[in-house]
Amino acid sequence: MNDAQQDNRKTGRSRVTRWVIWIVALLLVNIVFTYFLARNEGGYKEISWHRFKDNMLRARDVDRIEVLNKEKVLVYIKFDSLKKKEYSDLGSLTKKAAGEPQYYFTIGSVDAFEKNMADVFTGDNEKYEPPITYISKSNSWQTVSSWLLPLGLLLLFWFWVSGRGSALGSGAAAIDFSKSHAEEYGESKTSPFTFKDVAGYEEAKTEVMEIVSFLKQPGNFTKLGAKIPKGVLLVGPPGTGKTLLAKAVAGEAAVPFFSLSGSEFIELFVGVGASRVRDLFDRAKAKAPSIIFIDEIDTIGRVRGKAVSIQVNDERESTLNQLLSEMDGFDPNTGVIVMAATNRADILDAALLRAGRFDRHIYLELPNKEERNAIFKVHLKPLILANDVDSMFLAAQTPGFSGADIANVCNEAALMAARQKKEAVEKKDFFDAIDRVVAGLEKKTKIITPAEKKRIAFHEGGHAVVSWKLKHVDPLVKVSIIPRGKSLGGAWYLPEERQIITRDQFLDQLCAALAGRAAEEVVFNEISSGALDDLEKATKQAYSMVMKLGLSDKLGNISYYDSTGTYESSFQKPYSEATAQLIDTEAQKLVQDAYTRAKGILTENRDQLDAVADKLLSKEIIYKEDLEQILGIREGTESLQQVAGKTGA
Repeated sequence: MNDAQQDNRKTGRSRVTRWVIWIVALLLVNIVFTYFLARNEGGYKEISWHRFKDNMLRARDVDRIEVLNKEKVLVYIKFDSLKKKEYSDLGSLTKKAAGEPQYYFTIGSVDAFEKNMADVFTGDNEKYEPPITYISKSNSWQTVSSWLLPLGLLLLFWFWVSGRGSALGSGAAAIDFSKSHAEEYGESKTSPFTFKDVAGYEEAKTEVMEIVSFLKQPGNFTKLGAKIPKGVLLVGPPGTGKTLLAKAVAGEAAVPFFSLSGSEFIELFVGVGASRVRDLFDRAKAKAPSIIFIDEIDTIGRVRGKAVSIQVNDERESTLNQLLSEMDGFDPNTGVIVMAATNRADILDAALLRAGRFDRHIYLELPNKEERNAIFKVHLKPLILANDVDSMFLAAQTPGFSGADIANVCNEAALMAARQKKEAVEKKDFFDAIDRVVAGLEKKTKIITPAEKKRIAFHEGGHAVVSWKLKHVDPLVKVSIIPRGKSLGGAWYLPEERQIITRDQFLDQLCAALAGRAAEEVVFNEISSGALDDLEKATKQAYSMVMKLGLSDKLGNISYYDSTGTYESSFQKPYSEATAQLIDTEAQKLVQDAYTRAKGILTENRDQLDAVADKLLSKEIIYKEDLEQILGIREGTESLQQVAGKTGA
């Protein structure tokens, strides 16, 4: 948006504001004036029926009566009677001519009024009945007010809906909510991020930089007949830097960049989503070559026509249809590249992912050790660090962390150092920050009885002993019985960064996960509720081995994993009831075998289990060196450093 457009919009908004103020002021004046007019109309005084009957009619002081609009009775007092003491409450009204009413009262109906009047003089020898006149008269101001009030409210609603624009000379659309609210980066506004701020992901940056290079120098590609992809889809787990990479593209590209979220297309009014898509592409085409970035595109790009979908999705589907048409419709959309980001690519519509729309898919996975080192360097740059802080060492401590997790660790470490009034952030602060991010805040005030503490010590000792004895379990670096977050204790491991896991490795991990409950049964001859997290992980892993990975002997090389998400939206399972029973049986067998194996290891090494538990009860936290003194040197772990990476309590 250029400066002239911005000035026009500001001028339009100021004019709308002035008109709204005038409308509100007129409505308030109308309401107040109508209230006082209705209250003091005519200047005469309101009385009750009983006073009118007893003090005026029976005294024969009433000159005449007028029934106004069948709801109000105007009473005229004789001029001579106004001098009586009974009418002293009129004050200055006593000086009025007899031709003007002095009192009034309201009636429910004319028939009831006439009956009451007839009953007043029933039985009197000398009948007296003042003349009654029925008149109809309307108040012009009240009539106008009855129209002004709803009209003013409608105008206020109109301006509220239109938001930023009106047709009062501003040049903006009267219904601005049908326009796209995309934020534009270009000459007047630039993104503060560049590719230098995106650490790691060199391959992903190379692909995205190619898009920027094409827009800056298209001749280098088109001279060989190449065509730039129309769409680039960034896919990856949460926190891997998809949005940050798009912001870097906005900062690097020398072309207009339009950014918005997928949820901004959907509105309360039907048809607004499709209208905003059209407006967005019209703006982008007018400034081509340009880039459109849609964050969280799964909001509007979900698979259409779900059989189990109960809610009405017509608005979302019409928005998606319009997006599909704009990306590869009958009218070629040259010079506009669409970038999108999502962590749910499995639920996107196939028409959105086909060639000709989102041609290129860029997968951003969790960073490896080298990439984490680069990310740490970016986030450590603004911090004041002690001499013992090393980015590579921190990268080794944080396997499985995303870029967002690393940023959170650095921030937490700085907060902890500041809380303790340190001059610089030390290595210990990063250790504590990692523990807090992974396991939660340490709860020193949580009340735990000695019996519970002893059970927790043996539980965590069971994890430690079994993990130490199994060669395929990740190296153990720390065991704690200090409550953190929701857990009462925990064992910290260093996960190996591997892409393939064998069946034996799965079985060892399953055995180590159940070792805590097995230790409770071995020592106390009963089990407790403290192994809930372990059981949950073991159950999920067992079913994953059987249903997805084909690691069951009886089920064989069969996988029921569905990457498209079709099974999730279906009422029917992709296997029979007999197969479902077999899956349950095989998963239970894997868990039970692992549990029996863990009990056997702990029974054979009961003295070491007792020693580890006693150490935990005395120190609360023990490290690899303490475990080596009790359990001996574990093969292949001599060079490992103490790191953090929790796998469970």
